[in-house]
Amino acid sequence: QVQLVESGGGLVQAGGSLRLSCAASGSIFSINAMAWVRQVPGKQRELVAAITSGGTTNYADSVKGRFTISRDNGKNTVYLQMTSLKPEDTGVYYCNCNGATFTAPGRYRDYWGQGTQVTVSS
Repeated sequence: QVQLVESGGGLVQAGGSLRLSCAASGSIFSINAMAWVRQVPGKQRELVAAITSGGTTNYADSVKGRFTISRDNGKNTVYLQMTSLKPEDTGVYYCNCNGATFTAPGRYRDYWGQGTQVTVSS
Protein backbone atom coordinates (compact mmCIF):
# COMPACT_ATOMS: atom_id res chain seq x y z
CA GLN A 1 0.00 0.00 0.00
CA VAL A 2 0.91 3.61 -0.52
CA GLN A 3 -0.10 6.20 2.04
CA LEU A 4 -0.38 9.90 1.21
CA VAL A 5 -0.30 12.51 3.93
CA GLU A 6 -1.08 16.15 3.11
CA SER A 7 -0.16 19.19 5.14
CA GLY A 8 -0.13 22.95 4.80
CA GLY A 9 -3.77 23.87 4.50
CA GLY A 10 -5.39 26.60 6.54
CA LEU A 11 -7.14 29.94 6.53
CA VAL A 12 -5.71 32.81 4.53
CA GLN A 13 -6.94 36.16 3.29
CA ALA A 14 -7.53 36.79 -0.38
CA GLY A 15 -4.28 37.63 -2.09
CA GLY A 16 -2.28 35.53 0.31
CA SER A 17 -0.24 32.38 -0.20
CA LEU A 18 -0.14 28.83 1.06
CA ARG A 19 2.10 25.87 0.35
CA LEU A 20 0.69 22.37 0.44
CA SER A 21 2.85 19.29 0.82
CA CYS A 22 2.05 15.64 0.29
CA ALA A 23 4.39 12.85 1.24
CA ALA A 24 3.95 9.32 -0.04
CA SER A 25 5.12 6.42 2.06
CA GLY A 26 4.81 2.66 2.21
CA SER A 27 6.07 -0.14 0.05
CA ILE A 28 6.62 2.11 -2.96
CA PHE A 29 8.10 0.58 -6.08
CA SER A 30 7.44 3.48 -8.39
CA ILE A 31 5.26 6.59 -8.68
CA ASN A 32 4.19 8.03 -11.99
CA ALA A 33 2.12 11.20 -11.96
CA MET A 34 1.23 13.08 -8.80
CA ALA A 35 -1.55 15.61 -8.62
CA TRP A 36 -3.66 17.92 -6.52
CA VAL A 37 -7.43 17.75 -6.82
CA ARG A 38 -9.86 19.99 -5.00
CA GLN A 39 -13.42 19.49 -3.86
CA VAL A 40 -15.73 22.44 -3.48
CA PRO A 41 -19.09 21.81 -1.77
CA GLY A 42 -21.77 21.20 -4.36
CA LYS A 43 -19.29 20.72 -7.19
CA GLN A 44 -17.39 17.84 -8.69
CA ARG A 45 -13.77 17.29 -7.85
CA GLU A 46 -11.51 19.43 -10.03
CA LEU A 47 -7.98 18.64 -11.12
CA VAL A 48 -5.92 21.62 -9.96
CA ALA A 49 -2.45 20.58 -11.08
CA ALA A 50 -0.51 17.48 -12.03
CA ILE A 51 3.13 16.59 -12.55
CA THR A 52 4.76 13.57 -14.15
CA SER A 53 7.81 11.82 -12.80
CA GLY A 54 9.79 13.65 -15.45
CA GLY A 55 8.53 17.04 -14.33
CA THR A 56 5.95 17.84 -16.98
CA THR A 57 3.17 19.90 -15.44
CA ASN A 58 -0.47 20.58 -16.19
CA TYR A 59 -2.75 23.15 -14.58
CA ALA A 60 -6.41 24.01 -14.49
CA ASP A 61 -7.06 27.24 -16.35
CA SER A 62 -8.38 28.80 -13.16
CA VAL A 63 -5.02 28.50 -11.39
CA LYS A 64 -2.52 29.07 -14.20
CA GLY A 65 -0.03 31.73 -13.29
CA ARG A 66 -0.93 31.55 -9.60
CA PHE A 67 -0.20 27.97 -8.54
CA THR A 68 2.98 25.98 -9.02
CA ILE A 69 3.25 22.22 -8.60
CA SER A 70 6.60 20.59 -7.97
CA ARG A 71 7.92 17.30 -6.66
CA ASP A 72 10.91 15.74 -5.01
CA ASN A 73 11.20 12.25 -6.42
CA GLY A 74 13.80 11.25 -3.85
CA LYS A 75 11.36 12.06 -1.06
CA ASN A 76 8.22 10.93 -2.91
CA THR A 77 6.74 14.31 -2.09
CA VAL A 78 4.68 16.71 -4.14
CA TYR A 79 4.12 20.37 -3.37
CA LEU A 80 1.59 22.99 -4.42
CA GLN A 81 2.63 26.60 -4.02
CA MET A 82 -0.48 28.74 -4.14
CA THR A 83 -0.25 32.50 -4.53
CA SER A 84 -2.73 35.31 -5.17
CA LEU A 85 -5.38 33.14 -3.56
CA LYS A 86 -9.02 33.90 -4.24
CA PRO A 87 -12.14 32.98 -2.25
CA GLU A 88 -13.11 30.61 -5.06
CA ASP A 89 -9.97 28.59 -4.31
CA THR A 90 -11.61 27.50 -1.07
CA GLY A 91 -12.09 23.78 -0.78
CA VAL A 92 -10.60 20.50 0.35
CA TYR A 93 -7.41 19.73 -1.51
CA TYR A 94 -6.59 16.08 -2.07
CA CYS A 95 -3.26 14.64 -3.06
CA ASN A 96 -3.29 11.88 -5.66
CA CYS A 97 -0.62 9.66 -7.09
CA ASN A 98 -0.46 6.79 -9.54
CA GLY A 99 1.93 4.24 -8.17
CA ALA A 100 2.93 0.63 -7.74
CA THR A 101 4.17 -1.28 -4.71
CA PHE A 102 6.95 -3.85 -4.37
CA THR A 103 4.35 -6.55 -3.84
CA ALA A 104 2.79 -5.77 -7.24
CA PRO A 105 5.39 -3.80 -9.23
CA GLY A 106 3.52 -4.06 -12.51
CA ARG A 107 0.18 -2.95 -11.14
CA TYR A 108 -0.25 0.79 -11.05
CA ARG A 109 -3.24 2.28 -9.31
CA ASP A 110 -4.41 5.59 -7.91
CA TYR A 111 -3.93 6.48 -4.27
CA TRP A 112 -5.51 9.37 -2.38
CA GLY A 113 -4.68 11.39 0.69
CA GLN A 114 -7.21 12.35 3.34
CA GLY A 115 -7.45 15.95 2.15
CA THR A 116 -6.53 19.28 3.65
CA GLN A 117 -8.86 22.25 3.98
CA VAL A 118 -7.96 25.53 2.33
CA THR A 119 -10.14 28.51 3.18
CA VAL A 120 -9.64 31.89 1.53
CA SER A 121 -11.51 34.77 3.11
CA SER A 122 -12.51 37.85 1.17
